[in-house]
Formats: sequence, C-alpha cells, structure tokens
Amino acid sequence: MFRIEVTFDFNIINFVFTILSWITVGFIAIKIYNKQSVKLKAWKILIVLVAGLLSFSVNVNWFDMPLRLSILPLGVWILYFILKSKEGRWERYRQFAWLGFWSNTIILAFALLSVPFHHWIYPKDQLSTYLSRVEDAELISIHPAAKENQVLQIEKFLSQRDSMKKDKVFNDKWYNEYYINTEPAKRNERFPYQLIGTSPRWGSGLHSMIFIEEDGKGMLVTTMKRQLYFRSDDSLIDGGGSR
Repeated sequence: MFRIEVTFDFNIINFVFTILSWITVGFIAIKIYNKQSVKLKAWKILIVLVAGLLSFSVNVNWFDMPLRLSILPLGVWILYFILKSKEGRWERYRQFAWLGFWSNTIILAFALLSVPFHHWIYPKDQLSTYLSRVEDAELISIHPAAKENQVLQIEKFLSQRDSMKKDKVFNDKWYNEYYINTEPAKRNERFPYQLIGTSPRWGSGLHSMIFIEEDGKGMLVTTMKRQLYFRSDDSLIDGGGSR
C-alpha cells in the first residue's frame, strides 16, 4: 500500500508574481484616481474593482500550468446596470470597473512570465528539485518482493544525486527483460520500495512520491502530472545490487 504524506510547501515564484500583478493593478488604479476631478472613496473603488473581476472564463493548460482566460466582462455589465440609474455615477466608476476586468489579463500575463523563472530556478529534470532534504528519509516496503530492513544510504545518495542520469521509465531493455525474458509467475514488482520523510526544494511547490527500484539504483519520481526516472551507477540502499 502506498503511503501518502501531506506537505505544506508553496510555490514562491507564483506568489511573488501574483503580488507583482496586484501592485501593477494598484498603480494603474492610483493613476486613474489622480486624474479624476471628483475624488471617490477608496472602499467604493475597491468594491468596483473586485466586482469588475467577475467574468466568463475558459480554463486552459500551458506548460502544465492551469490558466484562466477571461472572455466576457460579466462584472462590468452588472455594474453598468446598477450604476446607470443615477446620472454621472457610471461615468465616475467606469474606468475602475474595466480595470477590474482587465486585471484578469494582467494577472494572467504575470503568471505566464513566472513559468520560465520557475523552470530556471526549479529545473524539473533535476532530482535535487524533488529530493532536497533527505536527512529524515525512510524506506518502506510496498510489495512482498521487497527485501526486509532496507535503508537509504543518505551520504552515498547525496554524493550521486546531481550525477544521476535521467532515463526512460519503460525502455526497450527493461521491457524485454521483464515481459519477454521472464515468465509471468517469476515477475517481481519493479519498484517495491517507497521513500518517505523527504522534502522538495523549498518554494518549488512540487509534491511527489518517490519509489526505489528493486536493485536500489533507480528512482521513480511520480507527481500529479508526470513521471521521471533517474538512475545511479551504484545501489543506494543497503542490500541492493545488480539484478
């Protein structure tokens, strides 16, 4: 049985760019406010901005990142029908209402800008991104084929982590060995160990489950969206060895 751990890491890149997007919106709102002859109350402007955010949107994925594209300004339309009853009121709040709607696009633009920064700071093809803290790592058996009392050799892992090669999970060599050259009754679970008690690089927001190959040389990183397989030259667990 797999063991699922709950972690509380967050994506600091997205957080920073979200703050920057709202700072941009605030700067534009101040510029609009300073140009107006009739000064409006700040709390009313805030309500109009928030209401203007309401829109009909479609969800898309870009580089595994969920994005929301705002198409129809529902909040602006609602505000128009509410404010048009009193002469001049819609004209005073109109720019803030539209700023609320276009804030969706500003937030989206900053979200897109955050993607290359995230890939640069937290490269997804490096094992250290997913396994940064391993001091409290614990190896558990998740299949009867696993050997008992196996532990991760932390010092050896840390010395080889950056040099472990990324490979295909299901390559031709493994397929032939597992399915062609081995009888079904003699096939063992390829990843009978799960590594727990580890943490990804702080601020990456990447959560994964780590599985160790039966020979102790391979690591399978499983996230919600992908699987990555890394291979070392030597066994990283006590008792591991060549097949």
